[in-house]
Amino acid sequence: MTEPRDKEENLTANQEAEQVPPAVATESALATETPASAATVDIKELNERIQKESAIVDLIYMEMDKVIVGQKYMVERLLIGLLSNGHILLEGLPGLAKTLAINSLSSIIKAKFSRLQFTPDLLPADLIGTLIYSQKKEEFTVKKGPIFANFILADEINRAPAKVQSALLEAMQERQVTIGDETFPLEEPFLVMATQNPIEQEGTYPLPEAQVDRFMLKVVIGYPDKEEERMIIRQNMAEKPPVTSSILKPGDILKARSIVREVYMDEKIEKYIIDIVFATRNPQDYGLGKFQDLISFGGSPRASINLALAAKAYAFIRRRGYVIPEDVRAICADVLRHRIGLTYEAEAENITSEEIIAEILNTVEVP
Repeated sequence: MTEPRDKEENLTANQEAEQVPPAVATESALATETPASAATVDIKELNERIQKESAIVDLIYMEMDKVIVGQKYMVERLLIGLLSNGHILLEGLPGLAKTLAINSLSSIIKAKFSRLQFTPDLLPADLIGTLIYSQKKEEFTVKKGPIFANFILADEINRAPAKVQSALLEAMQERQVTIGDETFPLEEPFLVMATQNPIEQEGTYPLPEAQVDRFMLKVVIGYPDKEEERMIIRQNMAEKPPVTSSILKPGDILKARSIVREVYMDEKIEKYIIDIVFATRNPQDYGLGKFQDLISFGGSPRASINLALAAKAYAFIRRRGYVIPEDVRAICADVLRHRIGLTYEAEAENITSEEIIAEILNTVEVP
């Protein structure tokens, strides 16, 4: 059974109402602090509707819990990417249920799944497809590649040469693929979860910064604890391993995505997000001058967009119709860790992007 994901889930309706920020509590307050378009937002009605619609999250968790032991963090980030239409770069050792997680998710949603094992000899045509000449028809026909699926696991993406990485990342960004003279849209939902091994460096092709930026989240996962590992052993020794049930359709996810975008975000939260991202670019403006020589580049506008979208999805998972600062803080490291470039000086001092993000969150004023 799914464990409570947050204390907020156990709040009564009255307690939820008490948590609504003053700026979004009433329409009159909205009229004074937000644009006219936001002034018509009925937070109470929106909150009730999102509490009802977010039941889809509990259904997914219940099914995932049948086959995935532990790794709650990874599963939650997978859902955030799915609900906010973003892709995920996963860094972790082999054997941590990465393939099982995304395969199970595709099974629950009755969607098509493809696993791509990236190798140095892989060609773009192996990924997107190619034109094949038919002697019978005396014409070229299109043979679509494995990219034509709803859920893609790009395993060890940093083992493929740059032209293959570019082909995948272009499909991720444009949501379409060109084969010959014809352009084919990719099916929705379309979610790519790419993995890279943090240890093995030989024979790898590091992802360029501009391409890494196309991933909404970079999630770092670790080993399960002792109790979880004991449960994993028992589960794999069972005569009939558990399987997930197909309880949703792709259309259910598309509907949930449209509702996630309706989650209310106050101007103060927007300013908080912008301040965090700007602090990665100009740390000296936020009293963080010590990082000026350690950061070679900060987050792009895409970082601000993704931080806002991910915070909305996080609030939706917590069954709230509005974003609070804790939502932004909870997802911040995953959105920004791959978007902060470190100088040689930072690497020499063993300073990580996570440490810089933590210091920024401790320094930037919380609304």
